Amino acid sequence: MVSNPAMRTPARPLRVLHLEDSVPDHELALLHLLRAGLRVDVLRVDTEAALRDALAAQEWDVVLSDFNLPGFNGLRAQEILRESGKDLPFILVSGEIGEDTAVAAMRNGAADYLLKNNLSRLAPAVEHAIAAQRERLARARADHELAASRQRLSELAQHLQTSVEMERAAIAREIHDDVGGSLTAIQFDLAWIGRHAAAGDVQPAEVQQRVLTALETVQYAIEASQRIMHNLRPAILEQGLVAALQWMAMQFEKRNRLASLFRTSHESMQLPAGVPLVAYRFAQEALTNVSKHARATRVMIDLSMSRGVLSLEVSDNGCGLSQDDLAKTRSFGLRGLHERASTVGGWVDISSDAAGTVLMLSVPVRRDGAAGADTGEADFDQDDDHDPTGWGTP
Repeated sequence: MVSNPAMRTPARPLRVLHLEDSVPDHELALLHLLRAGLRVDVLRVDTEAALRDALAAQEWDVVLSDFNLPGFNGLRAQEILRESGKDLPFILVSGEIGEDTAVAAMRNGAADYLLKNNLSRLAPAVEHAIAAQRERLARARADHELAASRQRLSELAQHLQTSVEMERAAIAREIHDDVGGSLTAIQFDLAWIGRHAAAGDVQPAEVQQRVLTALETVQYAIEASQRIMHNLRPAILEQGLVAALQWMAMQFEKRNRLASLFRTSHESMQLPAGVPLVAYRFAQEALTNVSKHARATRVMIDLSMSRGVLSLEVSDNGCGLSQDDLAKTRSFGLRGLHERASTVGGWVDISSDAAGTVLMLSVPVRRDGAAGADTGEADFDQDDDHDPTGWGTP
């Protein structure tokens, strides 16, 4: 068996619990471990009570056990280990052990078994057992995290589907009430004009009034259509992310009467497809959270590009988020920010305390530096001299 080199210089000594009633056998086992270059802290126990106390007193890396012990044996020691709830590698070391006993011990979860007359395998067996145990625990943690991630993803997908249906219903109501109602009113006005014009019993002033009413209704329908289209795809984004975020900050300040400052490191940015909309929606969701929950008096939006990474930070001086808020399993708003960022290869960082909350979106957007020179826009990959203290509202 090949020993694991990584086990030779552990950060701390290996904690070994040794069930052995023979002091010479205990010292011989310890000598083999030390000769193999292992740093170990070893405790010898030889009774059931001492074993239970040792398991309860501290954490161990491995349990070595003789088979024949005063009043109990190695198989009973395995049962006590399981009852303690400690998941530790268990190695049986005995001078007398039959094949049936060894098989029973392995079936009960023993990592290995050795004979006392061949302790040269002891150190490699300990190293292998601990390494295998750590790998198994890491795999179990990964499986647990994967299952939890799938559960969160399933919940988010259900939430998004519900949100999509609710948004569709809201849009349908807006179209029905605003656009559809306006078109119906225009239809009535046109029908009235048509009937009375054909009969020749209408005065020009009356026709003029009907026309003005119809024109007002048309204007209302146009404004409603523009509002609905803006909600679906903000037209301001056609002017670039910088202009869109500046407009958003102005509108947020006007609507909420809350001081809003937008700062940027570049007057214009050429970004890959999809990134501007993700950044815009990120800022939109962050500002919505500020207006709903933060009780803030000031909010700042910082947009920068440095070393090929787009950074968008939304910070406020509100009451902050507690750890319970951040850990909520059904916090779909924050989870949605993470999922939206991942669609463009980005990530979201959140920090919060009593002084306020900071949400930051980071998206790598490296591109050919020549493109910046061709378009006259900033070359994002050569931003070493950028001084953020010179930022200002554009």
